[in-house]
Amino acid sequence: MNPLLSAEQAVLGSVLLDPGQLAHLDWLAPDHFYRPAHQALFAALRKLRTEGHPAVAAKEPVPLSWVTDAVDEASHHVRGLTAVYPHTLISACPRPEHAPVYGRMVLEGAIHRSVTEHAIRLHQAAHADALQGEVEGALHHADVLAGVLGDLARRWGSEPRPVVPATPPSTAPVAPPPVRADQVAEDEQFLLAVLVERPKALDEVVDWLRPGDFADPAHSQLYRCLGALNHRGEPIDRITVLWEAQRRGLLADGTLTAERLTALCDGVGPGSASWLGEQIMRFSVARTAATSARAIRALAENETLAPGRLINHALHALGPLDEVRARWQTANGHPAPPPTLAPATEGPPTARVHAALARSTPPPAARPSECPGPASTPSAARPPSRTHG
Repeated sequence: MNPLLSAEQAVLGSVLLDPGQLAHLDWLAPDHFYRPAHQALFAALRKLRTEGHPAVAAKEPVPLSWVTDAVDEASHHVRGLTAVYPHTLISACPRPEHAPVYGRMVLEGAIHRSVTEHAIRLHQAAHADALQGEVEGALHHADVLAGVLGDLARRWGSEPRPVVPATPPSTAPVAPPPVRADQVAEDEQFLLAVLVERPKALDEVVDWLRPGDFADPAHSQLYRCLGALNHRGEPIDRITVLWEAQRRGLLADGTLTAERLTALCDGVGPGSASWLGEQIMRFSVARTAATSARAIRALAENETLAPGRLINHALHALGPLDEVRARWQTANGHPAPPPTLAPATEGPPTARVHAALARSTPPPAARPSECPGPASTPSAARPPSRTHG
């Protein structure tokens, strides 16, 4: 059986067996459950508790009305829920007192799911921006994702901070959409031709346009050659650029050819280096956003990654986009303030956060000289211990 499904069933079974467990689950929300029936049941149980259902204050045994009333309430919001299913949930719960630990598992699944959903939205927005030559949609969804990561970190009880993953997720380079590939390549070629013929135009773009902003690797390397010549104060023309390309091994490895370089420089007309650079930057922003989104999605789909690490690795994956955004704003003459995290929602009490993050710890091993004592206290009843992640 799916571990997340088992955890959701165990949480609901715990509350059905012991309504008092809801007092330890105030930090868990109905939308943290994956199955709609589970969302509806947990919301119904919380509503019955708020309305003062007799079962909340009743001693054992729990009245049957606690189960039947929960099913009746949940049935108003979801179809297919029968009176038999609560018994399945009850049988799926090993120990009601472990409800906070089961709830932590549900929250962990919700964090992975939420990060995945927002990464998909960012990727879709980046693709749309690449098609339209825009950047606003990708940057907006990047800010939303950053805010979600900050909020999830607070709910999990960790500090949001970018951390480099030990094994970076593998993502293929993002190519231009077919309908835009020709235009992107044309803008890059035109800009390079302008810079070779009018080296002074480098001053318009050198502060914010980087080789990595070019979609074509050959164009990226050629721009790098121009930047090196400009940095050393050497003259720039088609011959010096060709020589620089040869010194860097670009002719030997086939990245550039003398014929291609000549073709780039022939027939150039008047053009604005800054305007062309901004067009290249637009696609660079969208491409970087798509790459970040794919990396974050790969992280979120890794079930072995603890939520704290997932959040911090995802924040690190947004770093390249923040860097490109800053240069994009510089190109437009409007440096952007750093993106702000979404306002924190009212979080659960600290004690309940600790309960959510409770880790089961083995009992300390008895020393050989000690005599066996009474059975150890169940792990869920001990004070929660924190581990990183």
